[in-house]
Amino acid sequence: MVKFSLATKRYTYIQDCKWPLEVIDTHHVILRRSRGKSFFSFLIAIIILGNFLSLSLLQDKLHAVAIGSFLLSGFLLTLLLWKPVKKESVIIMPAFGVQLETHYLSGRIIRRFVPIDNILKPVLLECVTPITCYWSLSLIVRGQEELMLVFKEVRPPVKMLVPIWKALCSATDGNKSSAAVE
Repeated sequence: MVKFSLATKRYTYIQDCKWPLEVIDTHHVILRRSRGKSFFSFLIAIIILGNFLSLSLLQDKLHAVAIGSFLLSGFLLTLLLWKPVKKESVIIMPAFGVQLETHYLSGRIIRRFVPIDNILKPVLLECVTPITCYWSLSLIVRGQEELMLVFKEVRPPVKMLVPIWKALCSATDGNKSSAAVE
């Protein structure tokens, strides 16, 4: 059941609850595929196929132009498909912890689990580089010197990060208040 949804040009944010008691809070940031990128990858794949055919027909006379265009089209295809991430998800289970998932287009899924007792505080940071400025959601984890990034591959806008940050804050604050009572 979808509770909240938000879409921009590059990302779609979905907050849903799959369980009837709404104990598990799931947040998905889905990377939207552009049509232009798909068209250019299809075009480059056709160029690579043409290069293979020309190299097989001209076995005796390998031209530097055919080899150069093959290398260039392979390089461009690699640039287009460099980080094939489909979506990243944050699954908040207040009793247990937070599971961070990265889903790739190849079907591979990388999961990281952080126990709720180890999370000291979720923080929303503004990252400034010489080229760009973006927002990042991180966790301060007990026993680790560095911040743990929630979204490693995608950089969603701050309006998508704020609901996730609020849910993480309520999950970690609720755990500390119940631990203090015991």
